[in-house]
Order: sequence, then C-alpha cells, then structure tokens
Amino acid sequence: MILLQTDTTTPMIGPVARDTTTAIAQTLQQTHELRFLDLLQKGGWVMVPLLILAFLGLIIFIERYLTIRKAAQNESNLMKQVKQNIISGKLDSAIAICKNSNTPLGRMLQKGLLRIGRPIKDIEGAIENIGKLEVSKLEKNISILGIIAGIAPMLGFVGTIAGVIKIFYGISTSNNISMGVIAGGLYEKMITSATGLIVGIVAYICYHILNIMVDRVILKMETDAIEFIDLLEEPGQ
Repeated sequence: MILLQTDTTTPMIGPVARDTTTAIAQTLQQTHELRFLDLLQKGGWVMVPLLILAFLGLIIFIERYLTIRKAAQNESNLMKQVKQNIISGKLDSAIAICKNSNTPLGRMLQKGLLRIGRPIKDIEGAIENIGKLEVSKLEKNISILGIIAGIAPMLGFVGTIAGVIKIFYGISTSNNISMGVIAGGLYEKMITSATGLIVGIVAYICYHILNIMVDRVILKMETDAIEFIDLLEEPGQ
C-alpha cells in the first residue's frame, strides 16, 4: 500500500512544481520590466512638487557652486600687484588692477584704495561694508536649499498619508482585503516617502557644502583685508 500511495502521488508533484516555477518566472520578469519612470508615475500627484523641488535645488546648487568657486580663486597675485603699486605710490594703477579683477576681494581693496588719505578707521569701515555686501551676494538663494531640505520629506509624508487613505478607500469600496486592492496605495506610499527623503537629504548636503565654501571665502577675504590695512599702517605709506 505504501508503494502504491507513493506511485500515485509522485506524478502530481511535477505539474505543481512547474506551475510554481512558471509563476515565479513571470513575477521576476514583470519586476525586471518595471522601469524607473513607471515607479515615478505610480507615486501620484505628490511627485510633481517633489520633482519641481529637486530641479530647483539642482539649478541653485550648480549656479551658486560656480559663483562661489570663482570667488574662492587664489588672489595672491592680486594682493602682490596691489602691494607693489602702493609701495611705489601708484594708487591709480592699484585701483585699476582691483577694478579689472572683478572679484569680491578686488572690490574690497578698490573701496579701501579710494579711501586712502582718510583715517584708518574710515578705511576699515568702508572695507567691512563692502565685505558684507559681497558675502550677502555669495549667500544669495542658498537658504532656499535649506527650505527644500525641510519641505521635501514633509511632502513625502503627505504622499504616505495619501497612500494610506487610498488603501482604506479601496478596502471599503471592494469589501475585501487583498494585495491587489492595497498594492496601488503601497506603491504611492513607499515611492513618495523615498523620493521625499532622497530630495531632502541631497538638498541638505548641498546646502552645507555651499555654506562651507562661503565660510572659506569669508576667511580668505578677512585675511587679505587685514593684510591690506597693515600695509597702509606701515611707516611711509
């Protein structure tokens, strides 16, 4: 009897195994064919503001990065030329060199050179005021990246809530709980949350990168300004 039972059940295992293997293969094929754009489309309406924020943050970062990098270029040659002309008494040449440099440091030194003949305190005040203006120009729109870093995860959370609402609404209308009913809501919930976090994290990193670059430029400008004031205070100047 045991042998008979074994013989009768063994042939049934083959079709079941083949059907299971076929189902798994079809599932893997469908998963492989799921493209990135398809995932974005399944995220729902929340993906639109998230993509706008991502594009805006990218544009701001590239524009500010190039501007700050240009301002952070080594200006040792500029200081050297200005110093030589001041020592030689060629103020007009020094002013022209600063004007042609078209850099934050050049504009600071130009303002200081135009104040030569006045008390040192007046020259320091003029340089400091120009320095503040230049720093504000460098920091322009950087705060927007900080705002994006805070808003994007919150929008992703809104998408999560929308996805949960969609799940419960589907269950209430169909009166059954199955993966087919809740799959759409899960897609929207997970995709928007992940996108919001990614956009927020990238914007946060970019925000601090730009701030670090600005701090370095400020330190360099302050160092050069002090060197310039010390040069004017030297005997014979």
